[in-house]
Amino acid sequence: MQVSARGEYAVRIAVTLATGHPRTVSASSLAAAQALPRKFAEVILGDLRRAGLVDSARGVEGGYRLSRDPEEVSVGEVLRAVDGPLSGVRGRRPEETSYEGAAVNLPRLWVAARAAVRSVLDEVSLAQAASGEFPVRVNELTDADEAWMPR
Repeated sequence: MQVSARGEYAVRIAVTLATGHPRTVSASSLAAAQALPRKFAEVILGDLRRAGLVDSARGVEGGYRLSRDPEEVSVGEVLRAVDGPLSGVRGRRPEETSYEGAAVNLPRLWVAARAAVRSVLDEVSLAQAASGEFPVRVNELTDADEAWMPR
């Protein structure tokens, strides 16, 4: 799995909104809090708004806020809002792949990989990401020394 800069920025913005929920925060403040380019933050906030994850308000007290409680929004939802599906194979969904011969079973592998990614990103809420109080399964995965080793 590869998280794009856009996806990473979106999660950072969403987690920042989660920490102040339900307060409204300006795009400039969000960008400054995460040291992001303001224009890029505004584009991402537009994507999150179109996906129904954030609401916007105009005026002096205007800005952005999560449209739902941070406990109800998963990191996976945020990533999908800005980058589309969490897993793909050459631009296609894993279940849309098909092969012949020795590679005939690869679609099952691609679907399993997507399920593994979903089992983490769809189970971690913005509130958990902000607090660091992850589900037991995520803690178990990160407690393994090999998880932190590059390969």
